[in-house]
Amino acid sequence: MINFTVGPVQSDPEIREIGREDVPYFRTPEFSALMKENEEWLLKLANAPADSRVVFLTGSGSAAMECAVMNLFGPQDKLIVINGGSFGARFAKICDIHKIPHDEIRPEFGCGVTEDDLAAFAGKGYTGLLVNAGETSTGVLYDVEMIGRFCREQGLVLVVDAVSSFIADEMQMEQWGVDLVFTGSQKALALPPGISLLMMGPRAIRRAMEHETESLYFDVKDYLKNGERGQTPFTPAVAILIQLHRRLEKIFAEGVEKERARVRDLAADFREKIKDLPLEVLTKCPSNAVTSLHPTGTRADGTPVKATEIFSVLKDEYGIWICPSGGDLADYMFRVGHIGYLTTEDNDRLIGAFRDLMRRGIL
Repeated sequence: MINFTVGPVQSDPEIREIGREDVPYFRTPEFSALMKENEEWLLKLANAPADSRVVFLTGSGSAAMECAVMNLFGPQDKLIVINGGSFGARFAKICDIHKIPHDEIRPEFGCGVTEDDLAAFAGKGYTGLLVNAGETSTGVLYDVEMIGRFCREQGLVLVVDAVSSFIADEMQMEQWGVDLVFTGSQKALALPPGISLLMMGPRAIRRAMEHETESLYFDVKDYLKNGERGQTPFTPAVAILIQLHRRLEKIFAEGVEKERARVRDLAADFREKIKDLPLEVLTKCPSNAVTSLHPTGTRADGTPVKATEIFSVLKDEYGIWICPSGGDLADYMFRVGHIGYLTTEDNDRLIGAFRDLMRRGIL
């Protein structure tokens, strides 16, 4: 199988080989040193301000979402949630669960947020803003730099979900005024799922240290304290953290910009090659990580081509995974990822499969 989803994605052979090894004991000076290097490299990738820290959480990206919200905010706060898809809606649901007052900005499907959208919320007592830098369900990349300017002007704490966009798209924590950004191991880091990474700036750390978090496992104060010695308060996914170390080591050895350019070029190559196919790109401001597509063709009986059928046929007959959509969008759109261990030759294989589906009347 070749994997064009947006997570879990394909890992390179060296990373997979590390995953085959026995998991070592981790309460050792050697593992602590490895973790301190992981933290240093991640903060560099995020362009974090001085005195920032990383929380290594064993859990999915959704665990990081809830952890970030419940450690920084409470019922006394009033948040703005940018809800442009499934993961913006998840932020809103987390606020509901933790009884945190919030209002939503709902941009048009496939579109970003404008300065006018934000201006309507100025001077109204909000304390924080939650945004998915890349809304994975639609492929939209929001303008975090512009959102950060608004948050600085209004004194808001800015929390950014970069689960699918981290490394694939630029992240400038210090320059853009991002207080906390998080990602997951199974996206552009191209590791197995199981670790989420919260990069916390000084303001987020201070806020978390002063906040009473009603949780044993998700209280970041324990993670920050244990992180001072390169450890976590609970048993982490040790093997993935070792794989993370090797992945980060390779990124910095080869060049961070080279890695980002590789993803960007893969996305550009794919989008260029589908221009003559009956596929509509749905996102006006796409992330490099993913392309959202609507099949515009019709079958021989005159019915519209369904995205669900394209997904199933590619999986079952061509050995290719693309990313399906759920709910009302299931038949309307699918997504193609550009992260993980992929090449332009892999793009060619997918394009060839699309052309074959056209000949068969399925696209």
